[in-house]
Amino acid sequence: MFLADKFKDYTVLDTGDGEKLENVGGVVLQRPDPQVIWAKSDSKLWKPHAVYERSDTGGGKWRFNRQVPQRWSINYGKLRFYVRPTGFKHIGIFPEQSANWDYIADKIKGSGRKIRVLNLFAYTGGATLAALSAGASVVHVDAAKSMNEWAKENAQLSGFGGADVRYIADDCHKFVLREQRRGNTYDAIIMDPPSYGRGGGNVWKIEDNLYPLIADCTKLLSDKPLFFIVNSYTTGLSDIVSRNMLEMCVADKFGGRVESGTLCLPQQNSKIVLPCGTTARWEAQA
Repeated sequence: MFLADKFKDYTVLDTGDGEKLENVGGVVLQRPDPQVIWAKSDSKLWKPHAVYERSDTGGGKWRFNRQVPQRWSINYGKLRFYVRPTGFKHIGIFPEQSANWDYIADKIKGSGRKIRVLNLFAYTGGATLAALSAGASVVHVDAAKSMNEWAKENAQLSGFGGADVRYIADDCHKFVLREQRRGNTYDAIIMDPPSYGRGGGNVWKIEDNLYPLIADCTKLLSDKPLFFIVNSYTTGLSDIVSRNMLEMCVADKFGGRVESGTLCLPQQNSKIVLPCGTTARWEAQA
């Protein structure tokens, strides 16, 4: 288990009955969570500013009980992020990934050299900011132009407007294959692939496409790679699956070690932790 327990501007207030109650920078949100199959701990806490309500026909929408800013910012240490309720339930940040942000920054700082990072399916740039904060150069790739723009705004907000980062709107696997042909290499690779997606005329299914992508990414690693992280939010896909692929593709070639587990958020005043996805990390031997 990787417990993300250092986020001051984000708190899981309570969970239960298929929902989670979150304080996000002073705004209380209620969102569905299929992993929460237990009862609420304290029903008196459930007074959200906004509730995301799923539709019987798929999708959903926000119901606002009180006025909520169109967007606002929250901090994680020196990193700053814009957040807002989107039509897809997301708010622009996955707080559980802060466990990986700490790992990324620590590994880069401890390397004692300039690290070149490839961040695939990079969303709004949490891992990108963590790498930049440690002095790395980053190539940030996401198929959605809107997410790349959001990531740029987060970088500006965090004081990294002039940092060594490129934002690229592209199909991640196609970009990786082009980088192979160009002869470009990276010291660290991070990926956060979706379960299913469409882009550039292609259909992405994690069960079919993840292993070939990891195998092709391995060909982009430098002679002295530092780490390789694979995240997954696919329900039913064990962290051991990602761990096995890193063992086969990366560790068999470069040695080092692989660890994996569930990313979790603590619930305030409770021993309950909320599982939020999995991560597998390969790292070079010290």
